[in-house]
Amino acid sequence: MTATHAKPPVHTIDIAALRTEYRMASLDEADVATTPLAQFDRWFQEALKAEVPEGNAMTLATCDADRRPSARVVLLKDYDHRGFVFYTNYESHKGHDLATNNRASLLFFWPSLERQVRIQGRVEQVSAADSDAYFKSRPLGSRIGAWASRQSEVIASRTDLESRWAAFEAEFGDNPPRPPHWGGYRVVPQVVEFWQGRESRLHDRIRYRLSKGEWTIERLAP
Repeated sequence: MTATHAKPPVHTIDIAALRTEYRMASLDEADVATTPLAQFDRWFQEALKAEVPEGNAMTLATCDADRRPSARVVLLKDYDHRGFVFYTNYESHKGHDLATNNRASLLFFWPSLERQVRIQGRVEQVSAADSDAYFKSRPLGSRIGAWASRQSEVIASRTDLESRWAAFEAEFGDNPPRPPHWGGYRVVPQVVEFWQGRESRLHDRIRYRLSKGEWTIERLAP
């Protein structure tokens, strides 16, 4: 299928006028935790309590060897003092990016709380044992899907994908092993910024920056 030229869309609303005033909360250096992990845990638990839709959804931005950026939404599946973990196909677009450039950025956006969290750091694969344990916890269909999907590759049709899924279901039954090309990544944070929306666009931005093994806490201009 090839793209065709089309007339530009005619907007029925004034997009430039779309805006929201943020008045819900504030964020001060005196009130934040001493480490970004502790502060993230505080905010993440509040997001879960507030039933933020897909509260563990985060935008993952990577860059390939030619420094071309790419972003997509993935799901946070674990976090601790070592970093933030997600799982994927190592042979996907993001996997190829990370194989050549192991730096990435994460972004959480919780609009109902008027909050963002930005994370920058290096990326490493989690242990095979951790990947095995998480893979076993996934629904059966998702485990078979990890075998069926040649993630990010061009495929002939939806029918082709479903045929591959059926073939692997027949092969593995109720106990598919973890594919060797599938597992976890951990983003090890070096910079973490907490953003709280404020009125008149004078947002609160508190940044944690790792230097010589210690976290420095700084306020940024909005």
